[in-house]
Amino acid sequence: MLPKEKITALVEYWLANATEKLKTMQGLYASKRYADCLFFGHMVLEMTLKAHVVIATKETAPKIHSLRRLAEMARLDLTEDEWKLLVRASDFNMEARYPDEKLEFHKLSTKSYTDGQYEPIISLYQKLCQKIIIIISI
Repeated sequence: MLPKEKITALVEYWLANATEKLKTMQGLYASKRYADCLFFGHMVLEMTLKAHVVIATKETAPKIHSLRRLAEMARLDLTEDEWKLLVRASDFNMEARYPDEKLEFHKLSTKSYTDGQYEPIISLYQKLCQKIIIIISI
């Protein structure tokens, strides 16, 4: 179990990084680089979830990328749509990284498809940040 000051430092670290990745995601969306936007959307959620894992477990977050697994470790109470979003967004990480899948992912990542993912990612990010604020203030 980590000491409270280490937990606080790790949570701040993950949230600061998530905020930076969110800015990058927004910039990529504005410049119509939709596949990269979605990849960064995955990173935004991953880092925010890792902050929750640190709070829930009082340990360092694991070096994994599965958003669903991180949310489970954090014992988050999410809606069915939010769970589905985590599963979809996990694919953005894998499909954006590997060359053989990258072309197909770029074809999928149209403006229309990205529009359907962009706002839900930002909304879930905001919800998760709000939960951290509530937890910390207790």
